[in-house]
This record gives sequence, structure tokens and C-alpha cells, in this order.
Amino acid sequence: MHLVSITLENFRCFSEATSIPIDSLTTLIGQNDVGKSAILEALEIYFNSETVKMEQNDCCVYTDSEKVQITCEFSNIPIELTLDAGAKTTLNDEHLLTESGNLKILKVYDCSKAKCPEEIYVIAQHPTAVGADNLLELKEKELQNIIKNKNLDISLKGNPGMRQAIWNSVPDLKLAERPIPIKQFQGDCKQIWTQLEGHLPLFALFQSDRRSQDSDGEVQNPMKAAVTAAIADARQEIELIEKKIGSQIQEIVDNTHEAIKTLAPNLANELNPKVNPPTPAKWNSLYSIEMNTNHGIALNKRGSGVRRLVLVGFFKAESERRLENAKQRNLIYAIEEPETAQHPKNQFILIKAFKELSNNPGCQVLLSTHSPGLVAELPAEGIRYVCANEKCPSIKIGPEIFEEVANALGLIPDSRVKLLMCFEGPTDVTAIKCLSKALHLADPTIPDLSTECRVAFITLGGSTLKHWVAEHYLKGLGKPEVHIYDSDVAKYQSAVDEVNGRSDGSWAVTTNKYEIESYLHKDAIEEAFGVTIEVTDHPNADGHATPKVFAIAYSRNKGLDSVLGESKAKNKLCEKAFPLMTSERIRDRDPDGEVEGWLRKITEMLERQ
Repeated sequence: MHLVSITLENFRCFSEATSIPIDSLTTLIGQNDVGKSAILEALEIYFNSETVKMEQNDCCVYTDSEKVQITCEFSNIPIELTLDAGAKTTLNDEHLLTESGNLKILKVYDCSKAKCPEEIYVIAQHPTAVGADNLLELKEKELQNIIKNKNLDISLKGNPGMRQAIWNSVPDLKLAERPIPIKQFQGDCKQIWTQLEGHLPLFALFQSDRRSQDSDGEVQNPMKAAVTAAIADARQEIELIEKKIGSQIQEIVDNTHEAIKTLAPNLANELNPKVNPPTPAKWNSLYSIEMNTNHGIALNKRGSGVRRLVLVGFFKAESERRLENAKQRNLIYAIEEPETAQHPKNQFILIKAFKELSNNPGCQVLLSTHSPGLVAELPAEGIRYVCANEKCPSIKIGPEIFEEVANALGLIPDSRVKLLMCFEGPTDVTAIKCLSKALHLADPTIPDLSTECRVAFITLGGSTLKHWVAEHYLKGLGKPEVHIYDSDVAKYQSAVDEVNGRSDGSWAVTTNKYEIESYLHKDAIEEAFGVTIEVTDHPNADGHATPKVFAIAYSRNKGLDSVLGESKAKNKLCEKAFPLMTSERIRDRDPDGEVEGWLRKITEMLERQ
């Protein structure tokens, strides 16, 4: 399941219900003490309640209520659930989804009591008509009585089927969004929750102010997350073992029951042997990991930067592992101030790992940071600006907030910039940087845009914050612009004509090939991913361009249940294949020297400034 949003109410500084949308890579930005850590810790309480637990003083001081509410909304929900006696059902059939088809789970914590007990509800479009509003709370005999009273022609076995028959017999269910208690009741409510728990994402929180101990801190937290991920990967094998043990126990119980029949038939008739599902084993507690340094020096006695390098190493290794193995339970990594005690070089290693992780199906990354350098490299669509208000923070998103973010972090325009380069998206920027670097290595007269400080990149269809900042502050400086658009969208030609019609020295062009990925060489793709595809200048006979062809081949090679989305395919090609392009590969794919022509035009424009 994919986390769509978290809503906090009466939790610490969040006095009112405040919703925070969550993307694949989400970055929380704001001044100190505005609620960024509260958001991450609320998720830890919601999913684990281990590193952080709900406490009585977590209630907001500006309200009279002693109930804290944390709601998470999920997409990509499980298709089918299995209840007692093998009865199959779905969340949709049980009216447990929102109007948009998502799953919304509310946890309410009673902070008037010492241990802050929780209640769990599903917020869903559920029947409110009398006699149809509480069917999930009823036991089998109660449902059977309703079926008999209504004279419904339906089997009296299988609770899901009986509920469907009853709901179908009601002319107007009066569906409305309301909370349905899902854990507090016995019967199918509890069974459904038990199944849902196994589908919830795994959550790992890495805090910046952890204790300096080998048993906690920077060593164990990443390693505990590694153990959790490994156990989740082996879940199918574990379930097979549990089923085998369960069947053997059932056989023993049945044999015992048969033996009792020969000894005491009357007693045997009173017995109803049943093997209950096992209590989920706490596999995480079975494993511990040590990382000893040379010369017997304890890791917790090393510098904070060295200890935090364990965190860098974990995310680098995990991003590479996830790239190779895509069939795992969903994971959410939340990292508080990853820049803490880290050299800028290591910060960029982390950024790359975060991006790679978030580009994989089933993996999300949440960050909080004060670092301008870190934010400038992160996707703008994932920026969440947490603003301090009098009694409750507000969350701002969208392009209109970026000036506030830039001012809050101290981002300023680079006065060295002489030329603006405009593209559709960040992957196009990465592609042109990689292509220019490869051609520059073979011919130094061709500019290397990956290091050219006189050029600022602007992405018009999606951007990182640094691209927006460059656009916002530099567009009024009268700098000439270069626009390079893919030829796959016909309307871009009018934009090209408009730019070329200016008198400020700007220049625009559309690609001869379908899109920037059409300039990739199949050898670079094979070297990066181990898949062989035919790269064509334009969509093939099936109407598929290079990213789609790659997505199909990659998904088949990885054994994925569904084909990778084209945006994720573009990101993968951007991150892994374009850096492997050489001048020879470029010239093989671009014998007319179109790309080289763009770059030489850019050189001319720079020399005129």
C-alpha cells in the first residue's frame, strides 16, 4: 500500500485537523519548532510505537480534548482478503473504502489514561441505513437470523456472502463517509484488521538527535530496518512454514478428537476442535547486528560524522538492493535532517540514494531538512512548507510557496549565470548534462553542461527547487534563453516559434527524434539494467516509444506483477543509462550531430554575453 496523506488532530502543535499530502519523495521544510518532527514522529507512533510512543502530554495544549487523532490514507490497496473458513471478500465489497477508492485508517489515542490506549477506525463510504449500518459487527448466527427473517435465498455459510445479500436487499443504503470501528469488535471486523495490518507499509524513522550507543543510534536503527526489510521479503516463505505447522497441528488435534470419540462419544460431540491462527512472531527481536571498528574502538566513541556514515551506507546499499529486487512489502523511510554531521559529498550520495529509492515501486522517502543544498536537489512537487501559525501549523504546497521556501533557507540566485536553458522536466536536464559531458571528454571545445556555472536550468513541466529559484529570480534579468523540447507534443512548435521570434538572442528547437530518450544507445541500457531493447527514433509499430519499451522489458526481467510506469521508467533511464553514454554511442545514435549542434550553439550564445 502507498501512503497518500497523513492527517493530525490535537497532536502536539496541531490543534486542528491538518492534512499533509505524501509523495514518493516528500521533503518537510520550515523554521525550528513548527511541527516537522511532530509529523515524522506521528507516523512512527502510528506504524510502530517503538522509537516514539504516544504520551499523555502529546495532546495539544490549545484544546480541551484528551483524544489525539492520526489518520493515514492509502492507495494501491490489497485486492482480496480471506476471512475465517476461507471466505473471500474485498474492501470494496465490505464498503470500507473512501469515495475515491482509497483506504483511510484512523487511530484515536486516549491521552487521559496512562498508556494512551488506541482505538482503530476505517473512514469509509459505508451504509448508514438502519439495519444495514452494523453488519461488520455481527457474528455468523446474527447474520443468519437476518437472512432467515428477510427470507433471502442465500447460503447460511460465509459471512461476506450473507452481508452482501442483506445489503442488496436494502433499497437505499444511504452511503456516507463515517468511521467504522475495526479493531474493537470481535468477528469479521477484527479479522479484516488483522489482514490489513499485514499489508500496511513498513516504517523506519531515523532521527538526528539519537543517543550515542551501539545498541541504538546510528548503528542499530538502520540495521533494524534492514532486518525488518529482510523479514518482509521472506514473508511468503514464513507463511508457508506457518501453514505447514498449522496443518500438522490440525492433524494432531483431529486425531485426538477421533480418539476421544472411541473413549467418550458424548464428550467428543461437545467438542469443536479449532486451530487458531498463530500470534505474529516478533522476528525482529531474534536478530542483532554488531559493527566493530578496527583496534577495538567502539563505534559510539567515534566522531558523529563517522557514525552517521553508517546511515549513508545503509541508504546507498538499500537503494541498490531495492533496484535489484522489486518484490517486497512497501517501505517508508523517514529521515530527520539527513545532512547532520555530514560532509557535502556524503549529502549528495544520500540525495542520489533517496531519489533511487523513491523511484522504485513500493518505496517512499520522507525528509525534514534545513539545508539549502539538500533541498535544491530534491523534487519540487514533494516540497511541503510547514508554516507556524498562532495555534496550529499550516501546510503549503505548490509553486507559489517556493519564494517563501527560498527566503526561509537563504537560497539566492547565482550571479555567474549568463544563459537560461529551458526543458520539459528534470530528466531532460540530466540527459543533456550526461550527453554534453560525454562529448566534452572526446572534444573539449564542446561545453560540459554538468559543470558549466554560466548556465541555469529551468524545467517548465516539473522541477527541483533550484530550477524554480533560477527561473523566479533570473527571468527578469534579461538573460537569453535556450528552449529544447521533445517533438512528441505538437503544441511545442508554437512555443518554439514564439521564442525564436524574440529580439533578445533567445533560441529554441524541437528534437528531430521523438524525445530525449530516443538518443540513448541500447548498449548503455543493457549495461545499466541487463535488458536488451531496440531503441528507435520514433514509436515502434505498437506505438511504444523507448521508455515504454524499456518499462515492459525491465518489468518482465524483474518478474513484476505490473509494468513499470513511464515516468518511473524515464527516471531509471535518467539515473542509470544516460551516465553510461559515450561519445561513440552518441554518434552511433546521432550520426547527423544534432546534439553536438545544440551544444555548439550554446557555446556561441555564451561567448556573446
